[in-house]
Amino acid sequence: MTIIQNALEIVKTLQEHGYKAFFAGGCVRDMIMGKESADYDIATNAVPQDVEKLFEKTIPVGVQFGLHIVVKNGHNFEVATFRTEGSYSDGRHPDYVAFCTPENDVKRRDFTINGLLYDPMKNELLDYVGGRDDISQGVIRTIGDPIERFTEDKLRMIRAARFACRFKFPIHPDTRQAIIQLAKNIHVVSAERIREELEKILTGPNPHIGIQLLDELHLLQEVLPEVSNMKGVRQPENFHPEGDVFVHTLLCLSKLVPATEQGMERPSFPLAMGVLLHDIGKTVTFEELDRIRFNLHEKVGADMTAKICDRLKTSNAEKERIIWLVLKHLYFKDAQKMRLNKLKRLFANEGYPELAELCRIDALASSGDLSDYHFCQEMFSKLSH
Repeated sequence: MTIIQNALEIVKTLQEHGYKAFFAGGCVRDMIMGKESADYDIATNAVPQDVEKLFEKTIPVGVQFGLHIVVKNGHNFEVATFRTEGSYSDGRHPDYVAFCTPENDVKRRDFTINGLLYDPMKNELLDYVGGRDDISQGVIRTIGDPIERFTEDKLRMIRAARFACRFKFPIHPDTRQAIIQLAKNIHVVSAERIREELEKILTGPNPHIGIQLLDELHLLQEVLPEVSNMKGVRQPENFHPEGDVFVHTLLCLSKLVPATEQGMERPSFPLAMGVLLHDIGKTVTFEELDRIRFNLHEKVGADMTAKICDRLKTSNAEKERIIWLVLKHLYFKDAQKMRLNKLKRLFANEGYPELAELCRIDALASSGDLSDYHFCQEMFSKLSH
């Protein structure tokens, strides 16, 4: 059975036992947009104890929030009881939860495009918040008062940028202004949650738009001040006709090969971070003597990258790979003069394919000269056989 067939079975079982049950959130949004969804969340008036009784295998991931995972044929489905939530003392979790009607459940959600319910048995869409219109007009807008929605959960500010870059939708002016007003409060969110959102932005479609948006919304200077500091750092025009370090970095991000709707693999998080941070050291090594220079910016950048990874609490393996990519990102320019043994050591590193992609992107976003990249790829191919 496909994932959607399993989801339909769960809704059917709930409805046959007298409960209301709908597809909810992102899967409904994707359906309206003609996209295939990877996850199907289900909202119901069945309370957690009812859900446990009805299904053979359930995982109680948040019973206090009315939340269970129902496991069906190897697929996990989030089944949540309609709920309304109280105040958010920690800016992340509700102080209390009360079960409620479908309409009130939707009104606690983040954005109108994610606030839709759909009854697949009746082929009926329930839209209490104007989500269908905002999908058709292409706009990211909070449900209700944006200050209230972002005060409840500060992570929603970064999520707004993620959805905007994913769908190439502008953020509604009121929603945008609320984010700018509250941007400094993002630090109440854990580093892990921030990193997860950044990873989705960087490895998803249009990462350059996502980083540009975070900058415009005043969030970049809060979560990645080192990247924000790239703005206005000039580069020698003969090597970088495209502009300053920030412009170059956005151009590099735009050249990351994105995942497609057909399920092609996304760029890895270490590669995407390597692209974002490869020139981070230029912000502190800038010198203008006979010409603009950035002496040892790759080494300084690697040290800065280590601190950024620690702050974002990346895994040790990811941290090591990202640092290595930043440290070695200039390696290809000397490859044609390297001894064979040195090249072999480079090619033997597990991270070589990501480094090659970073060097290809870096060259495309500056001089456009891919001769060093092609030389390395040809030698890699010869020495691998």
